Amino acid sequence: MGIFNFFSKEKKEKLDQGLEKTKTSLFDKISKAIAGKSSIDDDFLDKLEEILVTSDVGIETTLKIINRLQKRVANDKYVGTSDLNLMLKEEIALLLDENDNENLSSFENLPGQKPYVIMVVGVNGVGKTTTIGKLANQFKKAGKKVVLGAGDTFRAAAVEQLKIWGSRNDVHVVSHGMNTDPASVAFDAVKYAKENDADVCIIDTAGRLHNKIGLMDELSKIKRVMGKVQEGTPHEILLVLDASTGQNAFEQAKHFTAATEVNALALTKLDGTAKGGVVIGIADQFKIPVKYIGVGEGIDDLQVFSKKEFVDSLFK
Repeated sequence: MGIFNFFSKEKKEKLDQGLEKTKTSLFDKISKAIAGKSSIDDDFLDKLEEILVTSDVGIETTLKIINRLQKRVANDKYVGTSDLNLMLKEEIALLLDENDNENLSSFENLPGQKPYVIMVVGVNGVGKTTTIGKLANQFKKAGKKVVLGAGDTFRAAAVEQLKIWGSRNDVHVVSHGMNTDPASVAFDAVKYAKENDADVCIIDTAGRLHNKIGLMDELSKIKRVMGKVQEGTPHEILLVLDASTGQNAFEQAKHFTAATEVNALALTKLDGTAKGGVVIGIADQFKIPVKYIGVGEGIDDLQVFSKKEFVDSLFK
């Protein structure tokens, strides 16, 4: 088993730390709501609904969880907060299992033909380019040859930032500079990766404003152009979302999934927010695998998402 196929003690500790704010906020509120109660009544369930919604689990997913708890309470004897926490843990775990959005693949074993092409999308400020740099680092550590494409050509800082990540990870960056055609960059990056026997090609794109239809159409153009170099590419369209923005992340996910065929999600900045419940809601509502989560600023702090480890850490 490769080192990326399981959670090391260090990675588990980092995940625990990254979810600390969410866990503390959630359980402090639950403890206050349940104080003095001898049973889970309607009043408490109303409070629990509010707690989950304000933790950015989302209304639809929250209602699913509340309905499940009501059925459990009808059959199970309730004796204290620890029992409630266990019930919540079990129901959230079951919910994620039912949605079948586990994607605990390793960085060592890539599906599809070579090179495996990833197009990364998302608005400015969510950590998109940084996520690409961290992915390049993880693939490189797994022994993969990586090529990056600097397709965010509307911001000079983005092109330079990607070049810095390329230099840091010792991977080739295809760049045409600022104010050039991003589709042309993507075409040349995939072509270079194919001709140079690269394992992975990761394409950055501009921080599209999710309410601008013209900019979204550009994503379709980039996707079509890459397909001319290698049929079936990109294999993965990875949408990067900032978990700390809560409901705004839901809105971005709605617009991006409507505009392009997103098939993987990365949620960043979990360590800086008490809104980690957004992972549960997005995984449930969009039926798209949450593939990566960011739990720190370090280069190794982008983790492959594991439902089991996530729920265990949240309820530890």
